[in-house]
Amino acid sequence: MDLSLDLICRAQHRLRGLVHRTPLIHSRAISEHLGAPTYLKLECLQKTGSFKPRGAFNRMLEMSAEERKRGVVAVSGGNHAQGVAYAARHLGIAATICMPASTPRNYLDATRGYGGCVVLCPDIRAAFAETARLQNEGRVLVHPFDDPFVAAGQGTVGLEILEDLPGATRIYVSIGGGGFIGGVASAVRAIKPEAEIIGVETHGADAMSQSLAAGKLVELPAITSIARTLGAPKASDFTYRLVRDLVREVVVVEDAEAVRALFLLLERTKHLTEPAASCCLAAAHRQRAQFTAQDQIVLVLCGGNVSAEDLASFHARFAPAP
Repeated sequence: MDLSLDLICRAQHRLRGLVHRTPLIHSRAISEHLGAPTYLKLECLQKTGSFKPRGAFNRMLEMSAEERKRGVVAVSGGNHAQGVAYAARHLGIAATICMPASTPRNYLDATRGYGGCVVLCPDIRAAFAETARLQNEGRVLVHPFDDPFVAAGQGTVGLEILEDLPGATRIYVSIGGGGFIGGVASAVRAIKPEAEIIGVETHGADAMSQSLAAGKLVELPAITSIARTLGAPKASDFTYRLVRDLVREVVVVEDAEAVRALFLLLERTKHLTEPAASCCLAAAHRQRAQFTAQDQIVLVLCGGNVSAEDLASFHARFAPAP
């Protein structure tokens, strides 16, 4: 199934009342930092702290009554787990989530708190394998990105951006597996073809940029970035094609840049983001020489699920020397 504007608009209609229509705010501080009018799409204020419930709800609302009885299974390093568990509980569906053993406690606690049954696996590859086994037993897969209905739910973010800011010229979106940026780009480019979508990854979680450079899907041997929620070891044919065809470029930033951007956003805007979101500011900062006064920059801050322990660790590892 193609990811059409109609599919995304249908998702927007059915998601009303189930997820927040998150704010798009102008930030004077970040505008001055980048030298162009800049707006923040605050998906960090979404239910469960990230954009993930949009796609999870949209996928499960497509399920038949018989499929709902079988329950759902998903694989996640954190945010997708919470989104699936939250949506499943709301819809009365049993949810099993396979997660790497290295997943931070705050993600595990939140997923269980939303009613999800967590299965811990040695690493993300093992989590994908266990998910496939449970799917073969009958559970319905809610894939984190390789699903048009999931991507259509995420694409509602793009519709909201253009509704609130029709003049948006450059939109920075993080890439994990590519479903989020694929959905946003599909919505935005269908309505405003001249708008530029810029993808962002962190070094060590850059499967999409490596795939684009190789002209084929590349699987990472391991995820080494601190941006764990960007930790898909491999994109899919579906998301690869969307990014290749709709995204202007993919910028890869270092963890240290993402962390500096995280603390800048926290200190200047009072919004807590995770590195998978703050990396968008880091990428925009790299490209600020390209901006003009006529630009209207949008940074999609996709999530804010970071623990106090994480913040302390980030500061200790990446804070500049006095």
